[in-house]
Amino acid sequence: MSQRVAAALDHIEVRESRLHGKGVFAVRRIPKGTRVIEYLGERVSHREADRRYGDRQPNDNHTFLFIVDTRTVIDAGINGNEARFMNHACEPNCESVIEDRRVFIDALRTIEPGEELTYDYQIQREADDPPDVDEIFACHCGFAGCRGTMLWPEPVATPLKRQSRARK
Repeated sequence: MSQRVAAALDHIEVRESRLHGKGVFAVRRIPKGTRVIEYLGERVSHREADRRYGDRQPNDNHTFLFIVDTRTVIDAGINGNEARFMNHACEPNCESVIEDRRVFIDALRTIEPGEELTYDYQIQREADDPPDVDEIFACHCGFAGCRGTMLWPEPVATPLKRQSRARK
């Protein structure tokens, strides 16, 4: 993918979204391969991110947290930019890219003016997720391939092959 860098932030705007709350929209054509924006915010440890948001309601799916690696989370709720308003879609027009512990949003295809910019959040499932976690993180992107959740798909269980035993 080429790495054209979008000039300043005159190519996007934040406004109400049909997907969820606010969204980020193209105000001019964004060519495929353009590095649209960097995801900015305060860089904190996982422990600090958990402390900050540990008391939120169990059915709250709103987050500005982006996991960079095993040590770092970006909290875009503090010193964040427009990237924090990009919504999830199962068939997105952008993707998140982590380079040198920084997070960027790149265009997967050409995006036309007025189109909402989206990427797949790929939220990881956790062992202590509540039973209704897919409902909490429900996706309403409306694409034909919508998986119904912002969570990364559950691993598909493969049946174990039966081992034949030789009779003695």
